[in-house]
Amino acid sequence: MSNGRGAGIPAVSTAILAMSRHLEVRDVLKTIVASARELLDAEYAALGVPDDHGGFAQFVVDGVSAEQWKAIGPLPRQHGILAAMLHNATPERLADVREDPRFGGWPAAHPDMSDFLGLPVADGDDILGALFLANKRCPKEDGRCGFTEDDEHLLGILAQHAAIALTNARLYERSRELTIAGERARLAHELHDAVSQKLFSLRLTAQAATALVDRDPARAKDELHQVTALAAEAADELRAAVVELRPAALDEDGLVATLRSQVQVLDRAHTARVTFCSHGVRALPASQEEALLRVAQEALHNALRHSGAGQVEVTLTRNGLGALLRIADNGRGFDTGLVRRAGRHLGLVSMRDRAGGVGGKLTVTSEPGRGTAVEMEVPGG
Repeated sequence: MSNGRGAGIPAVSTAILAMSRHLEVRDVLKTIVASARELLDAEYAALGVPDDHGGFAQFVVDGVSAEQWKAIGPLPRQHGILAAMLHNATPERLADVREDPRFGGWPAAHPDMSDFLGLPVADGDDILGALFLANKRCPKEDGRCGFTEDDEHLLGILAQHAAIALTNARLYERSRELTIAGERARLAHELHDAVSQKLFSLRLTAQAATALVDRDPARAKDELHQVTALAAEAADELRAAVVELRPAALDEDGLVATLRSQVQVLDRAHTARVTFCSHGVRALPASQEEALLRVAQEALHNALRHSGAGQVEVTLTRNGLGALLRIADNGRGFDTGLVRRAGRHLGLVSMRDRAGGVGGKLTVTSEPGRGTAVEMEVPGG
């Protein structure tokens, strides 16, 4: 292989294990960047996580000193090659990034970079971020420099695991924030899903690692095939051991009382004013009540964590034989068209899946500076 000093199956395994050890999002981001830089022997590495307003919510670098980073200035906005990585969701491997027509320059204190490799970090169609590497180190005796197709393949494997590690970390942080609102049951199910995806990805990675072995030691291949078999067995056991939980409060008190109680708790826990009202809602099928509750919880989380809203209103009204749920805030809002094109809003994907799973419909209305309204309609039964 031509991947430099850090390449090979042991290095891939080390990088994957390092990412799986952390639960805090910031720690996971730092570990992803450091692992990618070491794995492909690059001088610089960075990972950008976009927000909903045309910029980066987080931007983590490795290979740049604290003094250099301070001198470079504020976080970058989405532009040039960085924007391409977030919107097109395709790998970019360039011999010299400065010669690309999308290159827009960099601040005076920015280090000089030439060869470039960038890959999206994605969960299906949802883009969680973009991973960038620059300035591949080459052995002195080797006159060739620059990232190779093998480098891109290895980084692709790392990016798959990075997406899982980042999703798991976000779920973990969300579990701590929402425990007060009775979210433990939902997170147990979602963490189960995330771990199952991780095990499935391990199987794929083991198969990919087999193909990456230049030499053909029978023992190595046998061990990798064994890893694949064990991962498949573990996934089967996990699916059999974990059952989906319906919140006890929903069974005992019904949807209206459960929502009212959770809104009251959130109103006390946050500076924003959170209110709830309900009109004429009848009892609904259990699956629809749970889906409505989960969507309300997700929308409330987004509004209270990300929108900067001072007021959040939750309403649940009768709609024929069904019901209409509405969560509206007066926060900063976002460009719904940009989110659709980027395909990266994890919460929206989850809410749409929940609504569709019970025959319902989800509508999200938002504009920058004008708040957000999430509506879910179910037909009843």
